[in-house]
Amino acid sequence: MEQDALTSPARPGSLQKTLAALRQPAMWVAVAAFALLAWQWLETRSRLVDLQQEVARRLAAGDAVASEARIAARQNLEALAALQAKAGALEAKLAESQSQQAALDAMVQELTRNRDERLLAEVEQALNTAVQQLQLAGNVEAALIALQGADARLGAAGRAQFLPLRKVIAHDIVRLKALPLADVSGIALRIESIAGAVDAMPLAFEARPQAGPSGPSFVPAVAPGYWEKLLGELWQELKSLIRVDRLDRPNPALLSPTHAFFLRENLKLRLVNARLALLQRDGKSFRQDIQQAQAWVEQYYDTRAKPVQSALATLRQLAAADVGLAMPNLSESLTTLRNLKVAKDRDFPPAAARPKGGSMASGGN
Repeated sequence: MEQDALTSPARPGSLQKTLAALRQPAMWVAVAAFALLAWQWLETRSRLVDLQQEVARRLAAGDAVASEARIAARQNLEALAALQAKAGALEAKLAESQSQQAALDAMVQELTRNRDERLLAEVEQALNTAVQQLQLAGNVEAALIALQGADARLGAAGRAQFLPLRKVIAHDIVRLKALPLADVSGIALRIESIAGAVDAMPLAFEARPQAGPSGPSFVPAVAPGYWEKLLGELWQELKSLIRVDRLDRPNPALLSPTHAFFLRENLKLRLVNARLALLQRDGKSFRQDIQQAQAWVEQYYDTRAKPVQSALATLRQLAAADVGLAMPNLSESLTTLRNLKVAKDRDFPPAAARPKGGSMASGGN
């Protein structure tokens, strides 16, 4: 029937009915409502599609965030496990370090005691060296160096208990600096130089007369012939055989070779004794030996020879030197050092005398 309606020409009556229906307002309202519903449906569908896409996008982003959160949580768990392992290792190391600290405290106390003992031993050795230099060699400079070295060691330690010893050592240093210093080493070297030149210095009886200016020779009045020339040569030979010389002192001592040898050796012994008296600061013996050596040189040696004159000048200078200074002793410093060592031994008894476990207990505290 519908096919017939489409194919067959429209009837006039039905067309009129249709036009009449279109003229009615309800029909237009229905059409408008249908169009509005269709538009709303399309709009709602479009919004639903957009909403579905947004939800899908947000769900995908949430899945990614959740995946990242799961990964981060897994990493945090792993890091937490690593931190727990490290904390356990640190606790073990802390316990080990505490035990080592206790042992180190005990060792530090023992080393402090040993260091103080070693320091006091070095200071005692320096004081003994200073005493030896003063009493045996009379070397004030070496004694000062030893005392200053001991004071420097005590100052570097920075211990208040060493202050009394440092005060006594400083007092000894001031006393030594106030002494007039004699050139002991220089005087000893000059004595050795004279002793070394004794064998080379000529004795008085060994001195040869000095050749004076030759007088006028024999000149013949006439031209010299054979006999005149012969007489002139004979005269010159006779003049060379006899020579007269004036000595500066009468009757020089005549010594045999044996006596000359013992004279030289005795002179050397006198000089050696003078050197020993110099080192011992025995001014009286030093002056006596130097004066005796000077008298022997003036009596038995040729004072015209330059080595003898030089030796005599040196001996006169040495005889005027003052080497008899009384050296101060360092007994006060040594006594203070010994008292300090006794107090140190009383405060820190040896390890063998301590009760067992004492060092570890003190280290733990």
